[in-house]
Amino acid sequence: MESLDSAMNSATAFDDCLRRLQERSLQMANLIEDMIEEACEAVFNLDSAAAEQVIRRDRGIDAEEVAIEAEVIRLLAEYHPVGCDLRLLCTILKVNSDLERVADCAVNIAERASHLDRRELSGLREVHEMLSPVVKRMVHHAVQSYVTQDANAASAVFAQEHAADAFYSHIVKTIVAEDSVSPDTLAAYLDLLSVAKNLERIADHATNIAENVIFLSSGRIVRHQMRSAAE
Repeated sequence: MESLDSAMNSATAFDDCLRRLQERSLQMANLIEDMIEEACEAVFNLDSAAAEQVIRRDRGIDAEEVAIEAEVIRLLAEYHPVGCDLRLLCTILKVNSDLERVADCAVNIAERASHLDRRELSGLREVHEMLSPVVKRMVHHAVQSYVTQDANAASAVFAQEHAADAFYSHIVKTIVAEDSVSPDTLAAYLDLLSVAKNLERIADHATNIAENVIFLSSGRIVRHQMRSAAE
């Protein structure tokens, strides 16, 4: 009887820890989504103060990423979970890494706010009005599918990745084709390319999150398969 009580207490403790860990991961995902929005607003509005706020927030994200990873490892080592619980821990660990990298990309975008001072740059409108909205939608849909563990919602992210890649390629071609680049504007064009590239990387991480949501909800590993199908 004592052994049974001990096992039940252990299971309850594990469930509580797993629930709190999942809540922390979801909270981090929502914070990352906010960071992307703030970084884009900062760079397109040339708001250095807002950009600095995004950059400062990254320290907290880094610390939380390490803490979440450490807790995943502790639960794996102490409780030896199987089945759905194991899949959830693996998913949290993978999503945790992608979220931290998205935050880094948001910081890279925000850092361009103090340099991107040429409104007439070729491709700027496309980055602001085409690429940025698609990428932000991808992240939002990926995060929401993570919250609800909805494989169908996660699958919808893949088609958007194709659009993001197409917009990014168009922007690069537009900038490369610009024949009036002077030494004075070269740095600004490089900053614009950096913003576009970091948005494209965020789209890739959003797709990774969606793939992991499908693994969480179904146990299927669809990495590479979904991207090939979208092509």
